[in-house]
Amino acid sequence: MKPELGGPRPGLGKKTNSILKQILILTLIVSFSVLLFGGYAIYKNTAPEPERIVTQDGLVLTTYEQIKGGQAVYQKYGLMDWGTTLGHGSYLGPDFTAEALHIYLTGMHEHYAKELHKTEFAKLTQEQQNVIIEKVKLEARENRYDAATGTLTLTAAQAAGLEKVRAHYKEMFTKGDFKAGLPENLIREEHMPATGRNYVAEGDQLQQIADFFFWTAWLSSTERPGLNYTYTNNWPYEEYAGNGPSYSSMWWSAVSVVLLILFTGVILYFYKRYNFEMEEAYEPGKFPKISLKNIAIYPSQRKAAKYFLVVTLLFLVQSLLGAALAHYYVEGNGFYGFDISTLLPFSAAKGYHLQLAIFWIATAWLAMGIYVAPLVSGREPKGQGLLVDILFWALIVVVAGSMIGEWLGVKGYLGNLWFLLGHQGWEYLELGRIWQILLATGLGIWLFIVGRGLKDALKSEEDKGGLVHLLFYSSIAVVFFYLFAFLINPGTHLTYADYWRWWIIHLWVEGIFEVFAVVVIGFLMVQMGLVTKKSTVRALLFQFTILLGSGVIGTGHHYYWVGVPDFWIALGAVFSALEVIPLTLLILEAWGQYKIMKDGGADFPYKGSFSFLISVAIWNLVGAGGLGFLINMPIVSYYQHGTQLTPAHGHGAMVGVYGFFSVAIMLYTMRNLVKPEAWNERLEKFSVWALNIGLAGMIAITLLPMGFLQLKKSYTDGFWAARAFEFYQDSTVNLLLWLRIIPDSVFLLGILPLVLLMWKAMRNLRPVDKQ
Repeated sequence: MKPELGGPRPGLGKKTNSILKQILILTLIVSFSVLLFGGYAIYKNTAPEPERIVTQDGLVLTTYEQIKGGQAVYQKYGLMDWGTTLGHGSYLGPDFTAEALHIYLTGMHEHYAKELHKTEFAKLTQEQQNVIIEKVKLEARENRYDAATGTLTLTAAQAAGLEKVRAHYKEMFTKGDFKAGLPENLIREEHMPATGRNYVAEGDQLQQIADFFFWTAWLSSTERPGLNYTYTNNWPYEEYAGNGPSYSSMWWSAVSVVLLILFTGVILYFYKRYNFEMEEAYEPGKFPKISLKNIAIYPSQRKAAKYFLVVTLLFLVQSLLGAALAHYYVEGNGFYGFDISTLLPFSAAKGYHLQLAIFWIATAWLAMGIYVAPLVSGREPKGQGLLVDILFWALIVVVAGSMIGEWLGVKGYLGNLWFLLGHQGWEYLELGRIWQILLATGLGIWLFIVGRGLKDALKSEEDKGGLVHLLFYSSIAVVFFYLFAFLINPGTHLTYADYWRWWIIHLWVEGIFEVFAVVVIGFLMVQMGLVTKKSTVRALLFQFTILLGSGVIGTGHHYYWVGVPDFWIALGAVFSALEVIPLTLLILEAWGQYKIMKDGGADFPYKGSFSFLISVAIWNLVGAGGLGFLINMPIVSYYQHGTQLTPAHGHGAMVGVYGFFSVAIMLYTMRNLVKPEAWNERLEKFSVWALNIGLAGMIAITLLPMGFLQLKKSYTDGFWAARAFEFYQDSTVNLLLWLRIIPDSVFLLGILPLVLLMWKAMRNLRPVDKQ
């Protein structure tokens, strides 16, 4: 270890670290308390799921079992990976909530046109239409649910609207829509047994799914008891329902901007005043000499190399699927003249695309943890290599098994086993419950490997908040937070399922993985003798405080419109805005990383890795920070929620941050494991530029401009119109979609050097020299 230069600055010794630890612990307690109590409020205030829906004459139209059965049908066929409900899901298909709401209301218009004027609504005068529109608006917003009996009573007009919704979805799922990527006869009765069904009710599945969509339309147009806004805080925008942005949406959008400005100043003051940054451990002109040949190689580290070859292959397949998904928007089920819906339905391809992203990114991080463990302790426990091999093949089984299961599930071939082995139906949590259990088991094995590898180092580090302990704590969090995925089942209320689902997507992927990444970067920088250990621990404690202090409660921006109490608009708006601050500070670290790379000169062996780390910092600011802030303000989110602006942010954050960081740690690890003469820095450099240019092109050429056009369509014509497939057939939008071929191709070219580099690396690994 290089000696630390200069020593700590005045007031920045153990006392400061102790204070920072206390602040961090308090921040975590307060943040998770707010999140959990807020979750309890969601649970207590979810929209009712009626025991029965009846006419004013008492005729039963549908029941709780039918509605929940419809939710299960929606999940079973992976329709959240084709369209959206309450704005969450995929964007090729419609938003079923907004579409069903529009159909339901126009059905009511037709009912009154025939009842009052004996003709069709379209043939009425404008004055007559306006009278009916206002009548329907008031009628739809009135809450006729009786909590004492569990009965929801519909007026005759509302019952007519329900029938129109049923007719629409029966036709949609029977005829299909080739251009929109929907196969014909997707939902079939023979896919389930006639009786004894799991989660799906007996009877017509098409009617069940239609009733489920109607229920989401009802809760989005019906006011909460005693309040003047709906269960979904007036989302989606629909003039016929009287839905428009609430006061909370406008007010807290403004407040969030003001607080962002104020807290940015405050945080920057403390950041500079107390020097919460990693300090260089070398003097100018005396950059540490790094000799790769002198770095010890342990058996488990060498065995971890094969993980990275799999990482690049999964990355390639995942990106090819992404390009195919983009093509669905222009040709639907066609692929240059061939019908591919039978072989690869859109919902299966989208599920693969999301799951493989999580798999290859997580695999890279798991392999890095395996590599780092003996590096920290300076020794390797007996049998560690065998555990690494077991974990590797377990991950292969999970990846292959879950992908096969998802395909069989969306095709309807699994019957009652659809939830266990097929497609769970939740975006980002597609893999069946059995595969989910196996994945959690694999994570447990990984934690055991890392824990026993760090055991000696943990014992020797007296500071329980020291660098090694922080690494171990973050490893525990990676495993622990995935367990919340098991709280979601087919019978879970849609709103409450989304509450827990975002614990996985936002907290696990975007929060805990970010923490693990920051710790790993800090540890490796110290291990290479580039920064001092004391300054690194101090910097990490500060970063964790502002990162988790904003990010945990900031999860609330995903909850705005899914049927939660409106205080979540305030919490989500304010704290998601504050999330921009720690992401902005990371750009300052990028300068430090660039300076290190330059100071290292031509002999610095980690130029590729550091180039990707710099890319991560830039995309943290642009993709996660800038684009995230843009779409998370409630007043913008109200109109854009469920448009292409969301994947613009998603690609910038998921690929630019977590993906590129995974590539960075892969290149660092393999650089140490491979014979120096067998490494090719030109392949690294080409990959850095191609991936960054390709990603920027996807966002700037297609996703952002298309998202802005869709936002405008939502603002002018209603959200249902923005999500209708006709939007994608507009000549300008269609051109933007075709132009995406260019950045997609550049991005794919950037992956090929990584595959080649890992393939060559596997044939040129250094021998083990430590047991």
